[in-house]
Formats: sequence, C-alpha cells, structure tokens
Amino acid sequence: MFRILEGKPPEITLPSGSIDCHIHIFDSARFKHQNGGPALPADALISHYKKVQNWLGMEKVVIAQGNAYQFNNECILNALSHFGNKARAIVAVPASISDDEINRMTALGVCGARIMNILQGAAGLDKMLDINARINQFGWSMIVQFDGCDILEHIPLLEKIKGNYVIDHTGKFLEPVSVDSPEFAALLRLIDRGNCYVKLAGCYETSKNGFPNYLDVAALSKALIIHAPDRIIWGSNWPHNMAVSKENYPDDVHLLNLVNQWAGSTENRQKIFVDNPSQLYNF
Repeated sequence: MFRILEGKPPEITLPSGSIDCHIHIFDSARFKHQNGGPALPADALISHYKKVQNWLGMEKVVIAQGNAYQFNNECILNALSHFGNKARAIVAVPASISDDEINRMTALGVCGARIMNILQGAAGLDKMLDINARINQFGWSMIVQFDGCDILEHIPLLEKIKGNYVIDHTGKFLEPVSVDSPEFAALLRLIDRGNCYVKLAGCYETSKNGFPNYLDVAALSKALIIHAPDRIIWGSNWPHNMAVSKENYPDDVHLLNLVNQWAGSTENRQKIFVDNPSQLYNF
C-alpha cells in the first residue's frame, strides 16, 4: 500500500463545510474493470478516503466516476450509501439512459455526468450535447475534461451546453500555456457566459515546472481566481491515479496548502471550498 493517508495538518484550517469536489473510489474485490476502460488502479477504498478527508479537514465530497468502470456506476453508488447526505456523485452515462435510471440515481445523490475526452473516458465530447440534453431537465450538471490546448476547437460545442458545467483540472493544458495565450483567454470567456465553473485539481499532472510550486499551473490558477472567484471550485484528485509509486505520490496537504496560498484571502477560500460547490451541487 503506497497511498499516503495521513500526515501533518494543513497550514490553514479550512472553513466549516469545506467540499472536496473530485475524488475516485476503486474497489477491485467488489467492482470489476469494464471493457473499454483503462486498467483498474490500486484500490482506493472508502475507508482510505475517510482518513484523507479527516486529515485535510474536508467535511463533504463529490465522487467522480473512474474511467476503469466506464458506464457501470455501481461502485460510486455504493460509496454514496456510505457517505450519506455529505456526498454527491458525478457518473458516466450514455445518452440512452432512461428517466427511471436518472431518477433512481438522483435519489441516491447523483447530480451530474462526466464527459471525459481523454484517457479512455466512457463518454467524450462527441456525445456531450446528447447527454446534456438528457440530464439537464433533471437538474444535473456536467464535468468536462479534455486537452485544454484544443479549447479553441471545442468552443462551439461548449457554448451550446445547457445548464451548469465544470471544466476540469484547471483547463488540463497538456502543454503549458501562459495567462496571455488565446487558449486561456477562451477559458475566461467561457466562464463569463455564466454557466461555466473551473475546477482546480491535479496540478502535478500537467505542470512542466513541477514540484514543489508548480509555477506554470499556479499562474493559471491565480489568474482564474482573480478573474472569477465565484466560479472556481477545488478537488483533491485523490487517489492520484497517475501516480504509481510512493516515490512520486503527491502530498495531499502540500497540494492543499498551495491552493490556499493561491486563493489569497479568507473570502476567496470560503467561496472556493464552500459557497461555490454548495451552490453547484446542492449541498
């Protein structure tokens, strides 16, 4: 077991009601890999995350469907039953999903669908608007992940989304861009349309500057917070699926400390960790 589940506390205590907006649960003994998805990572169990949650000082959580499970959401629904009303879930669904199934999952705490255009996601951008048309009438939002370097190409699709959606992982620019780039300017324009949030998460996945300060992603994160503090949320990205050993496993408190620094003020921390996700996910 190489996952780090506890350690020194955060430098800044989080505000009451703080929400971790992006984790995954994997349980290979109970829920098997699905065809079309990547291999299951090492187990990341409910009991493991509860330790991390306590360590970070988070009170609520949003669980995102892992790509390895594709459209089989039973692992995430099981997790909801353990966390109760302090959890929400973002599932992977096809556009053919029935009203009855949407209603069943909504009653359990599901409030959104995942669009994942990379890393063998179950539903990509080509299915996004069809899925959006099915779920929007039920009040579900979406989280959308793609290579941010292609955002100019995707703008026409993204502008057609009805209801709220979240662009994942600080835009997920797989090659670095600056705050002055056309791609980052396009992200800001999407936010300004009024239905787009951006989730700060997984800076270590795309940063070329790397540990300890991830300066390239830090610059984008700070600019996003300055531009639209009411539209920014945060996720730990636990269990850090791209980390495969103890040697390169992220320190969750270090990552949280960085985001607290980027936020810059108590008011912004309240918005990012509590107010914004509470509104988006109906906590």
